[in-house]
Amino acid sequence: MQYLSISDSENFIANALQAVNVPSADARVVAQLMVQSDLAGADGHGLFRLPAYIKRIRAGGINLHPNIHIERDQGATALVNGDNALGHLVMNKAVEIALEKVKKHSVCWVGSHYGNHSGAASVYVRKLAEKGYIGIYMAVGNANHMAPWGGIDLLLSTNPIAIAVPAGNSPIVLLDIATTVAAYGKVKLAAQKGESIPDGWMIDRKGQPLTDPQRSGEGSLLPIGGYKGYGLAVMIGLLAGTLNNAAVGKDTVDFNAHHDLITNTGQTIIAVDPTAFGDQEQFIQRVITLVEDLKNSSKLPGVNQIRVPGEGAAKTMTERMLTGIPISNQLLDALNACAKECGIATLDL
Repeated sequence: MQYLSISDSENFIANALQAVNVPSADARVVAQLMVQSDLAGADGHGLFRLPAYIKRIRAGGINLHPNIHIERDQGATALVNGDNALGHLVMNKAVEIALEKVKKHSVCWVGSHYGNHSGAASVYVRKLAEKGYIGIYMAVGNANHMAPWGGIDLLLSTNPIAIAVPAGNSPIVLLDIATTVAAYGKVKLAAQKGESIPDGWMIDRKGQPLTDPQRSGEGSLLPIGGYKGYGLAVMIGLLAGTLNNAAVGKDTVDFNAHHDLITNTGQTIIAVDPTAFGDQEQFIQRVITLVEDLKNSSKLPGVNQIRVPGEGAAKTMTERMLTGIPISNQLLDALNACAKECGIATLDL
């Protein structure tokens, strides 16, 4: 496996985006946020996505000079209009607004519409937790890959949810999950590598297991926890899509298939100030106590350790800050093909 340093990763992304006329300041923000996905181990949401973003930009599917603004503002709530900007810019603005509002109201709910794919959900709740706040994020995915429980029509996306709880000097307790057994980005990553996907990720239209990612268009991702995951996906769709006047259900646009269309992606970020409920340090200590109790609890035979949400990502971030981002041969080829199209220097690893 070859590796690309964090700075080189950010520079490569920024250069590619600037080559297709993304303003330099915006390109740098997007590059940094994209690499944050890779740092956390969400490899299907970082550098891997660059060629697809470039295709959308070149096809006219992204507004490169957007007016990202608050469309509605009422107390502790706000609705952000992303003006079809690059999704990372929209969510970055939403987090900035959330930080302003949570300081004033102790809790806030910021929704957005007319956004685009913005990488891993963990990136945005982590920004809140690093400031000492609890962060919750929900989004409607950028293509429908899941049928309703018992059905075959693809009417739901992976609809992710992420929750981050600060833990002082310990790793942030952070859950970042799709409501499907696997995020679609992992299916695309397996297809790029020429690998099969595990039984249990997808089924075909007859309800039979589908393990060839090249045939993913013929099947449906399975929800986590059976009908419970389906129900969770529906509710996230309502809160991040319907509530925000964003696309959901039949209105969802597959951004992988239609690079020129406006996706009207809906997302929601919620911030909570723990000091509204008591002393911050005491709260942090209670968080740490629970984490330690979980990790030190009795293990099943053959289990080496019990982990808590966010621990794996924290370890991956520490490692990758030193080693860089792992780049497979397939990803390298895709990035270099993108570089040639953009007229920038290719990667030589």
